[in-house]
Amino acid sequence: MKYPLILLFSVLVLTEAAAQKPYYGEQKWPEQDTANKFYTVKGERHGVSFFKKHYFKEVQYQPGPKLAFDVYHSPDVMYHWYRKWAEQYPDIVDLYEVAKSYEGRPILQMTVTNKKTGKHTDKPAAYFEAGRHSGEVTSSEAVLWLTQHLLENYGKDPSITQLIDTKSIYLRPQNNPDGSTMYLFTAQRNRSTVHPKDDDRDGLLDEDPEEDLDGDGVIYQIRKKAVTKAEKEKADFVIDPKDPSGRLMKRVLEGKGEWLIYTEGIDNDGDGKYNEDGIGGLDNHRNYPENWRPDQGGDLTGRGYTQGGAGDYPLSEIETRSTVLWLLGHPNISVVNSMDTRVPMHLRPPSTSKSAESMFPADLAIYKHMDSLGLSFTGYPWAGDVYETYATRSKNDRTTGDPTKPQPLFGHGPDFGYFYYGSVWYGDELWNGGAMKDYDKDGAYDEYDGLMWDDEANKKNGFKPWTKFTHPVLGEVEIGGFHPKFFAQNGPAWQLENWISKQSKFNLAMAKELPQIDLKNVNVKALTNNEYEIKVTWSNSGKLPVALEQAKLVKIVQEDRVTLDVDKALLKGYEEAKVTITQPALFDKTIYTGYTKPGEQKEAVFKVKLNQKGSVKAKVKLSSTRGGYKEKEITIGN
Repeated sequence: MKYPLILLFSVLVLTEAAAQKPYYGEQKWPEQDTANKFYTVKGERHGVSFFKKHYFKEVQYQPGPKLAFDVYHSPDVMYHWYRKWAEQYPDIVDLYEVAKSYEGRPILQMTVTNKKTGKHTDKPAAYFEAGRHSGEVTSSEAVLWLTQHLLENYGKDPSITQLIDTKSIYLRPQNNPDGSTMYLFTAQRNRSTVHPKDDDRDGLLDEDPEEDLDGDGVIYQIRKKAVTKAEKEKADFVIDPKDPSGRLMKRVLEGKGEWLIYTEGIDNDGDGKYNEDGIGGLDNHRNYPENWRPDQGGDLTGRGYTQGGAGDYPLSEIETRSTVLWLLGHPNISVVNSMDTRVPMHLRPPSTSKSAESMFPADLAIYKHMDSLGLSFTGYPWAGDVYETYATRSKNDRTTGDPTKPQPLFGHGPDFGYFYYGSVWYGDELWNGGAMKDYDKDGAYDEYDGLMWDDEANKKNGFKPWTKFTHPVLGEVEIGGFHPKFFAQNGPAWQLENWISKQSKFNLAMAKELPQIDLKNVNVKALTNNEYEIKVTWSNSGKLPVALEQAKLVKIVQEDRVTLDVDKALLKGYEEAKVTITQPALFDKTIYTGYTKPGEQKEAVFKVKLNQKGSVKAKVKLSSTRGGYKEKEITIGN
């Protein structure tokens, strides 16, 4: 009986989708159409594609006169400020669209640099991105905060002024505006893009989404006391004995519990599972080409590795593809942070091996320095690689008691960033589920600590008391638990600026360590027989090398090189030319100088013979892929 209803829903969805027009046009997207009480998601699926709109008190949906960070902001509001800043700071800001999302929304990006001091591509650069995961909206706020901080302090803070004068900062606050918008306008949640996906591999797309059964606009949990024999065999939760109020649930082995836990909703496809195939399901952070593995079911041997959310092939999703292709076209970038939430951690490569097994020692030393630098700003409990540090941050599995061990994560952004792109690349995680301190002194920061902090400091707004409800299938149940959006996954709005400012200051500190090639001196010295020596000296005044060892290995950057640019007409004629570059002697008159280390000074020497009277103009050009480009005009001869 469910499928005719699903078909009707699909017809309605397609009709609604056909009426939509471009984001910047006369007609509105569903979030902009205030007269419509339903939010429609594009894409053909077997489940519903429209949901009742809900406006959260934690979110600002219309821009105000001032930007404050005691509230979250919709993508529309963020884009409002980006457009405003582009108009307000034309000398240091460029705003542009790098791609359109799956649904067709613009993915906007900003370049911040002093245009008068050179092109952005001629400068060392950093790239900061967020919003890849739909519900991890704290990360987008961190990029928004950093953008405002940079622009408002240019010309006031000497270090920020110097940074923008000499470097390029690329900022993308919303890499997945479709998912983030749906998250902020409905009770729905999803992992990344809203692109339909068969999560449970039953041949149907998005047929079992969550339902807001009690109509409060939030998808909480359902707990049901196990009564029947079948239920008792499956029961895997008990009330946590640490919490005398009976609110906190603790997972145990199947059959050893007294309760069953579900997310709020119904079993739409009748497979005994609840909400296992909702909107989307792809994961843009498992879709990168480095160490990509097939999605679940893609390993036909049953003995290999798969990766949930990986997509049909690497870079199958426009949101990920736009990031990678843009970065490959901008190899001047040395530092990246593409942020997420929920574990407070400075998260870096590798994701499939231990750091010492697969990283160059010199590169690992740089990453460890960045780990420490990050912790000095944020105080997160963890900093390190995905494979080992992240996977074993809890020493024992909380359900089985077994010791944890390293676990691989495939198609992960930090691995692309280091192994493929040769950069310092973090995928930092903001927020901690409210676990501010270890209330029970057990050495772990867990849900109990979050609950106690919610009681003590958050006016109990982060946890909904268990409330009796009659479920259409399960019967008598209770709905409640942690607020999934603004406590579990993101913090209460009043905590927002505390987290994003500290994270942004770490990102800013990394940008201040970018390599910087400085042309120190160009000396022209007359020799005998109308020959001249041009000695070029330069140094790297940054704290990072112009290339990590991995960048050299994969050839993402070229060697630093110096050329002498003379009017080509004067060089014609070989031995009869009016000007001859006698050193270097090779036909290619470029001097390749390797890779300049921090604090290192280098020199290159040209020799030029003038076969005419008078002087000639020339340009010395110093090129470093990630250290920047410098040039100086000189005069050779009297």
